[in-house]
Amino acid sequence: MNSPAETKTHLLYAANPPIAILGVPFDNVTTSEAVALVEQMVASRRPHYMVTANVDFLVQAQEDVELRRILFDAHLVLCDGTPLVWASRLLGNPLPERVAGADLVPLLVRIAAARNYRLFFLGGTPESTSQAIARIKAEHPNLSTDGYSPPFNKLLEMDHEEIKRRIAEAKPDFLFVSFGCPKQEKWINMHYQSLGVPVSAGVGATIDFLAGQVKRAPTWMHRTGAEWLFRLAQEPRRLLRRYIKDLWVFGWTILAQWWQLQFRRNRSTATRAVSTPVQAADTWQWIKLPERLDMTAVRDDVLLLDQVLADGRHCLLEMANVQFIDSTGIGLLIRLQKKIRVTERQLILLAPSPVVLRALALMHLQDFFASAGDLAAAQQLIAARAVEQNVSLRTSSTQAAASLAWQGEIIAANAEEVWRLTEAQLASATVAASGRMVIDLSQVRFMDSTGLGIMVRARKLAQRQGIKLAFTGVQPAVQNVLRLARLEAFLLGEQA
Repeated sequence: MNSPAETKTHLLYAANPPIAILGVPFDNVTTSEAVALVEQMVASRRPHYMVTANVDFLVQAQEDVELRRILFDAHLVLCDGTPLVWASRLLGNPLPERVAGADLVPLLVRIAAARNYRLFFLGGTPESTSQAIARIKAEHPNLSTDGYSPPFNKLLEMDHEEIKRRIAEAKPDFLFVSFGCPKQEKWINMHYQSLGVPVSAGVGATIDFLAGQVKRAPTWMHRTGAEWLFRLAQEPRRLLRRYIKDLWVFGWTILAQWWQLQFRRNRSTATRAVSTPVQAADTWQWIKLPERLDMTAVRDDVLLLDQVLADGRHCLLEMANVQFIDSTGIGLLIRLQKKIRVTERQLILLAPSPVVLRALALMHLQDFFASAGDLAAAQQLIAARAVEQNVSLRTSSTQAAASLAWQGEIIAANAEEVWRLTEAQLASATVAASGRMVIDLSQVRFMDSTGLGIMVRARKLAQRQGIKLAFTGVQPAVQNVLRLARLEAFLLGEQA
């Protein structure tokens, strides 16, 4: 498994509190503030990935657990859609402006030219990629710009090693990936840590804009939120069905969020207060949250941000008395979770109230937070998670078959270690003698595409060795990843 130093990343945040829209935490920044944060990422020399999310991202994330997790964990989430700005106003924490990837990338190109940064464009068609690079070099002759348009393929069937080799040779400071959502986000999530590029971002059609192959809408359409009409006129057959679905799903889910987390606020009689420490030990701290966790409370509650984030211990957030939480309160919880988890600590929601549970369920975030009913249960959960971080597998064997149990999260940070131990088990004398092996997934809470790739490798190796391999106990989050990758039949079907 990767060491903590290898897996930690540097989290930079805007000063203003984020807002969670359909479970996605949008950073409350202007374009100039986003550029400043990106420059800090480059200066840190640590790997980061940012997302310029539009309505379609959020709609896809309602059904795609892995994409939802990627958006949850991103180091910077920017609002690439005027409807999202409108939604933020409705939800009580207005985002200052749209920060479109098609506007941001040209700004970063100019900064790269001024500061001698290196660029790498991945994806797009060979023609659009080469033309975009040629136009950039014509404007900035001294700028180091490379690119590669790999053959079109499914995510897990791409030649990842060849792509990574090309990027490693170029040593870019910015990696712009144009595979379309969610493929580009999943590819970045699989590789950004091992590549070590300071800033990676999915840019969608931005390469085509840079190449001049696709025209952008007039400025007045950007400002009025009508750019989608311009795009629809350009590609009606590809976009019409998507836009209809986005409008329907986004409209109803935003109304549900507004009704539950904003409209009903006047009915709450909760009083305003700040978070207070309850108890502490060598390895954990216990903090009680106020009855209202809203925009005002988040801005006023310096204790929560300064003390909790600066502390080196696990954090228990008592939420039993929370009577009202809005989209900004959920955004704060997401920020705390991201900040604490990157230092390999645990954030435990202690006795969350029904109001909190309903809000998390509304945004499909209930599985992204650990919760416990009391202090003893929280301590047991912290101990169990510590074991998971150090041991991702358990082995056992009987006369009928050898068994291997994966547990916790199988993600890019630990997938290679899981594969090494799984490969060794498949090659063991016990498995060879029985001709059968079972991999138990009942204790796996989440798996990304890297983990899915390990399942595929295990299945193929077992087939080559004539071993009957079965995956059992697949949990809903893992089932979701399998289904969207269309690998259920191959991985969960009966092996010949």
